Amino acid sequence: MTNIDNLDTLIKMALKEDIGDGDHSTLACIPPTATGTAKMVAKQEGILCGAEVGERVFMLVDNTLKVTLLKHDGDAVQKGDILMTIEGPSGSILTAERTALNFMQRLSGIATETHRMVQMLNGLNTKLLDTRKTTPNMRLLEKYAVKCGGGTNHRIGLYDMVMLKDNHIDFAGGIEAAIDRTRQYLKEKGKDLRIEIEVRDLDELQRVLDHGGVDRIMLDNFDTATLREAVRRIDHRYETEASGGITEATLRQYAETGVDFISVGALTHHIKSLDISLVKK
Repeated sequence: MTNIDNLDTLIKMALKEDIGDGDHSTLACIPPTATGTAKMVAKQEGILCGAEVGERVFMLVDNTLKVTLLKHDGDAVQKGDILMTIEGPSGSILTAERTALNFMQRLSGIATETHRMVQMLNGLNTKLLDTRKTTPNMRLLEKYAVKCGGGTNHRIGLYDMVMLKDNHIDFAGGIEAAIDRTRQYLKEKGKDLRIEIEVRDLDELQRVLDHGGVDRIMLDNFDTATLREAVRRIDHRYETEASGGITEATLRQYAETGVDFISVGALTHHIKSLDISLVKK
């Protein structure tokens, strides 16, 4: 499981949102002494992610519950597979059910879609990247899900890599000024951060190549022919990343240009959750 320092805080917030002043459906009809066993079942095939998060949800609701993981994050699962069993107070199982499922279904959906798209790049060197287009406060979990699906994490946030996008460049007064100011800033602050810069056409690319001072060049909204020419001009002097307008139908075509990375925001912001359910065992 990824090391997420605020995981318990996140789960407690989700539980508070759901439970409020009490799970009155359960309190109304389930005797407090009732015990039972339930199982989490995959209703479709995919890649599991969030099993340990789900386990933690149950334990935070009631630490007397016994949770047994039968499948683990990154495992391929088939329809009908039992992912975990939960034993203990029936009311606690029911109260934790939806929150645990919400985490597991969404994270597994991300891992499954990532895996599917990574498979489309088989035989090529291009890596699939995620973006910062994530659910607020869920970023580390969603990026963890991308890794479970075989994808590669881009920067985590604004703090661990410099990305000079079109607005930065325009407000800074141009490509050269943006690069120079960034390098001076990093030197003054004593920060060792990689620098990526976005270019919108071959003219902007040439300006970056003439000036230097970056680690990766993002080629934004290039068609495949122009991207191939850009990769040829860069000639491995810098890492290359393609972004914008790349769909499932064109993913492999873009990768065949030889670009190092393709970033796909849809990995985390346009996902169908994996169908998982909890049933009485």
